[in-house]
Amino acid sequence: MMIPQAPPPSSKPPVWRSVLLVDDSRAQRRTLAVQLQRAGYEVIEAANGEEAMQICLQSRPDIVISDWMMTGRTGLEFCRRFREMQTDRYGYFILLTSRDDKKDVAEGLRAGADEFLTKPVSGAELLARLSAGERILRMEERLRNANMQLEETLTQLRETQAALDRDLREAQRLQQGLVRERHGRFGGFELSLLMRPAGHIGGDLVGFFPICSRRVGIFALDVSGHGVAAALLSARLAAMLSGGSEHNIALRQTEQGPAEPRAPAEVLRQLNTLMLEELRTESYFTMVYAELDHDAGTLRLVQAGHPHPVIQRADSSIEIVGTGGLPVGVFAEADYEEIAFRLHPGDRLFISSDGLIESENARGEPLGEEGLQAILRTNALLRGDALLESICWSAANYAGGKRSDDISAVLIEYLGGG
Repeated sequence: MMIPQAPPPSSKPPVWRSVLLVDDSRAQRRTLAVQLQRAGYEVIEAANGEEAMQICLQSRPDIVISDWMMTGRTGLEFCRRFREMQTDRYGYFILLTSRDDKKDVAEGLRAGADEFLTKPVSGAELLARLSAGERILRMEERLRNANMQLEETLTQLRETQAALDRDLREAQRLQQGLVRERHGRFGGFELSLLMRPAGHIGGDLVGFFPICSRRVGIFALDVSGHGVAAALLSARLAAMLSGGSEHNIALRQTEQGPAEPRAPAEVLRQLNTLMLEELRTESYFTMVYAELDHDAGTLRLVQAGHPHPVIQRADSSIEIVGTGGLPVGVFAEADYEEIAFRLHPGDRLFISSDGLIESENARGEPLGEEGLQAILRTNALLRGDALLESICWSAANYAGGKRSDDISAVLIEYLGGG
């Protein structure tokens, strides 16, 4: 067989490649090896499929050119094993055959061959097929490199996310600490608080603080939005409604004597002015602020866009209180209407954020105020934490376990006595 002339230098592979030649004919191997070496390839030779497998286990050729018919393991069998060995890197496989039946070609493709060359092999055709294989290998390398970069980026993102999760868990612990006390007993009244953020942290906040020997301030608020921004604003508001009289916006400092309480409506006006003139944030919040006189059993309450508080009387009847009102931090001239009412032994007042009544079922129907009232009637015999947990469970059951918003609640129960 005549050895074709070496191709011009411009036809050499632009990237160094190794080629494994597998043929039980030494003359055939040497003929092809000379052509490939002249074209710039590094050539490794194997006399049969078993020897080729051992070479592939030790090194990874970029290209394999294998005769179909060989003693022992055929080229087709070797092709199947070669493909099984390919994991993180692709190898281009060319089968040499004197067969031209379509069934044989289909069988070779199923085994994993990329290309076929008919013997005797034309040097020009061989290099043309290798040029096509080179394009595929370069594409595979680009994809592999892109995947490696993507994997590195994903690893960094996972590490960053893990750090964020740790920070958010710590932020959640700190935010839960803003509610210093979850229970309080004032005369014949018992207060219970609930906070359930939809994520690690949220914008809901509930709490209470003593005003004087017979009165206590109670608040529930819900900052617009979710996540860190809402949590930061709720933390700022928590500082303004803390128990310390010198910092509490609900208390007015006097030159002499103890601080005086502001009327509930005035507290909301003060907060509205603060939001618009000092904080200047795009966020706003809804709120219920109440002042409980636990000796007289009376409450003075202001509602600012928060869901209506619900009174459940001792006979399980339901009353809706509040006038709706405007959220805090939206309108400069917003005014807030104060209402007053009395609780009797056995009565209770329930205040919750909209995350509860906006819980939706599979049909997209919200629980609503009527649903909440039904839950309160069903759980009329429960008290304190047991009632709050039962309400949360009922809402979660209604929503099929899904929750997209924070839930917070205040329960004020008049147990009687003093």
